[in-house]
Amino acid sequence: MYGFLLYIICKENKIFNVVKLSPEGKEVTQNVPHQYAALNSEEWEFILKQKVLLQRVKGQRKERESLSISIVPYEPKYQQAFKELNKEWISTYFTMEAEDHKVLDDPQGYILDKGGYIAVALYNDKAVGVCALIKVNGIEYGFELAKMAVSPKAQGKNIGWLLGRAVVEKAVELGALKLYLESNTVLTPAINLYHKLGFQKVAAHPTPYERCNIQMELMLKK
Repeated sequence: MYGFLLYIICKENKIFNVVKLSPEGKEVTQNVPHQYAALNSEEWEFILKQKVLLQRVKGQRKERESLSISIVPYEPKYQQAFKELNKEWISTYFTMEAEDHKVLDDPQGYILDKGGYIAVALYNDKAVGVCALIKVNGIEYGFELAKMAVSPKAQGKNIGWLLGRAVVEKAVELGALKLYLESNTVLTPAINLYHKLGFQKVAAHPTPYERCNIQMELMLKK
């Protein structure tokens, strides 16, 4: 017997012709799966800790960057940014429709003069995000959250959340009981943001947009 192995020698020719595990070898072999499982568990625990740490670092960075974002009311000087930011995302996923052109070509007349509001996100004094609060008639909602857009170059800074909160707060200030929006489920980050803001899916209402396949509402007052 040599360590973990047991050698059986043929008496006739003195040659090793059978090799087996010794009792010590069997004991070690039985413990290997447990040792491997423990090692594997420690490895997964380390990976998970690193993932949590990475998420925490990303979250802290996003919070720091969001402090550099300011949300201001729309002014005529932001008209081009309002139009281009919205055209960019619409053209990326869909096709510009007639209603889009009406709103984007004349936000003053189509939104503001009718009692609506537009929030603009500034980063380094540049407009990088917009979101509108459009006054609507004919349905139970007083206002619609619409035309939210964030520049791809400025994403990851919590801008969508800041714009959404600003518009929701403005709707409350204007006395809205419920807020309404239309979207498309292909826009997963946007849908997740709306849920985070508190919106819930509702039954469909008539819409001028072909791309709309989901409508949501947010109860502001009970």
